[in-house]
Amino acid sequence: MNDSVYVGNAGKDAPLDRGWLLGHFKDVDDPRHSEAVEIKWGVHPRGDERLQWVRGEERTALLVLVSGRFRVELPGRSVVLQEQGDYVVWGHGVDHSWFAEEESVVLTVRWPSVPGYAVTEKDRTRLES
Repeated sequence: MNDSVYVGNAGKDAPLDRGWLLGHFKDVDDPRHSEAVEIKWGVHPRGDERLQWVRGEERTALLVLVSGRFRVELPGRSVVLQEQGDYVVWGHGVDHSWFAEEESVVLTVRWPSVPGYAVTEKDRTRLES
């Protein structure tokens, strides 16, 4: 076995790290560690939403709909992805949030992979109260 190879299943691996399969947050010895790109297999129940807008975005992102109906909120614009393969790309400086209008699976690719954008448990608790 080569330590620079990882074989997995997105549906099984994604729940282990909030959906993220690849990025800076993986252990440096893990082949899925990358500071260049992040990849997420997002499985979202109907009504799931990002609790805070991402502000001051430093990355470029591609979000592809695998199944369901998923809305991406951008400044002054909502983009609804409703057919398999629909996608949206946004870049540096574009704030965003999202909402699962139906149970949805989305593949997100962001680059570069930089820390600082996760909604923490503390933030979730504060926002839900």
